[in-house]
Amino acid sequence: MTRKGILGRKIGMTQVFAENGILIPVTVVEVLPNVVLQKKTVEVDGYEAIQLGVEDKREKRSNKPEKGHASKANTAPKRFVKEIRGVEIGGYEVGQEVKVDLFAEGEMVDVSGISKGKGFQGVIKRHGQSRGPMAHGSRYHRRPGSMGPVAPNRVFKGKNLPGQTGGERITVQNLQIVKVDTERNLLLVKGYVPGAKKSFIEIRSTVKA
Repeated sequence: MTRKGILGRKIGMTQVFAENGILIPVTVVEVLPNVVLQKKTVEVDGYEAIQLGVEDKREKRSNKPEKGHASKANTAPKRFVKEIRGVEIGGYEVGQEVKVDLFAEGEMVDVSGISKGKGFQGVIKRHGQSRGPMAHGSRYHRRPGSMGPVAPNRVFKGKNLPGQTGGERITVQNLQIVKVDTERNLLLVKGYVPGAKKSFIEIRSTVKA
C-alpha cells in the first residue's frame, strides 16, 4: 500500500457536531503548502522517500548548506523538514507543492510529534505506578518500590525509575480526518495529537488500515 504524508502545525483543540448530532472533539492542524525538497531513490540512497519542508526560515537563520539544498527546489530554506517513506515517488517532482487537499474527509491517519516536556518526574506521574498509604503509620508514599532481587547485586536495565518525562517523539495511530478546509489550509483531526500548541507535526496515512 502506498502511503502519503504532509507536515503541519498544531493550532489547538475545539469541537464540532456531526450530522447525527454527536459532539466530536477535534484538533485543528494548520497545513501550509509543503515543498518537495528532495526525492530519495533505491539506486542512490538505498530506500525510497520524499523530503518535505514547510514554513520559510528567515535568511539570517539559515546556513549555506541549507540554502544550497533548498535552491535545488527553487525555494527558501524551511523551518521543519521531514521525510515521508513508502510514497509513490513517481507522482512527485522536486519543487512541487503538496497541499492540504492531499487528504480527504473520513481518511485514517497516524500523527507524530514531540510531546510536551514535563521535566524530572517521579514514578507515579512518569509510569503510572500506584502510591502507598499516606497515613496510619505508613512510611511508604511515592517511592519507586522494590529494586529487584538481591542476588544479581545490581538493578536490572529497564527498571521504571524517576527521570526526564515528555519531550520525546510520540505517534498516535488511527485518527480520523473530520474535515478538510482548503480555503484556510486547515485539517480537523478527531481526538488529540501529541505536542504543544504551535508545534510541528507529521500526518501520514495509517499503517494499520
